[in-house]
Amino acid sequence: MKKIISVLIASALLSACTVVPESNRASTARSTAPASSGAVATRLPAPVAAHPQDRQCLAQLTDTGAQFVPVADAYLGEGCSTVGTVQLSALRSDATRLSLSNMGPVQCGVGAAFAAWARYGVDRAAQQILGSPLQRIETMGSYACRNVAGSSRRSAHATAGAIDIAAFVLEDGRRISVLQHWHGGSAAEKEFLRTVQRSACRRFATVLGPEYNAAHRDHFHLEGVMGDSSFCR
Repeated sequence: MKKIISVLIASALLSACTVVPESNRASTARSTAPASSGAVATRLPAPVAAHPQDRQCLAQLTDTGAQFVPVADAYLGEGCSTVGTVQLSALRSDATRLSLSNMGPVQCGVGAAFAAWARYGVDRAAQQILGSPLQRIETMGSYACRNVAGSSRRSAHATAGAIDIAAFVLEDGRRISVLQHWHGGSAAEKEFLRTVQRSACRRFATVLGPEYNAAHRDHFHLEGVMGDSSFCR
């Protein structure tokens, strides 16, 4: 009897944490598994959100209307891993679906903060400042087994704890990029980028942009989940 109950609970949790059709799950999991840099990956079975906080995060992400699948935990060696991560394929605005580009696995909590920021911080700012809803967010990726630029310290990307944002595409076809429009855009475009960065600072633990250093001249780095304090530059 205990075995039957455990199976039923696992099945319910998996169905609750994704809105991606069943037929797409296997192929998505295969295509989004992160590559190691020569290290041997230790992959655990597909996650069933054993801890209450994990179940809560997956439920929160589902409530945002995001499309995603859980990614099997992987310890890739050399300080790199994808534990407690999801693969996002789309987000929701107030009225429509928001597409994404170049996303890899991302920690569930960061993904949930990203989904909320996209809807309330980016899409609404696009409508209010630029007069058009958001259609797509272009990223430069999430997971990457690498160090912080110019250091020997592992980046938050090495544990899928950060997302780099390059540009925003509006429904009217305009593409607002950090590289081109932070300094060189119109007054409205520059206001939009600064507004969405300030909004990100209220949701993520670390937010870095063009004012931080040259390495971030072309993107926003969104890292961790907002706690008692944040670093915003």
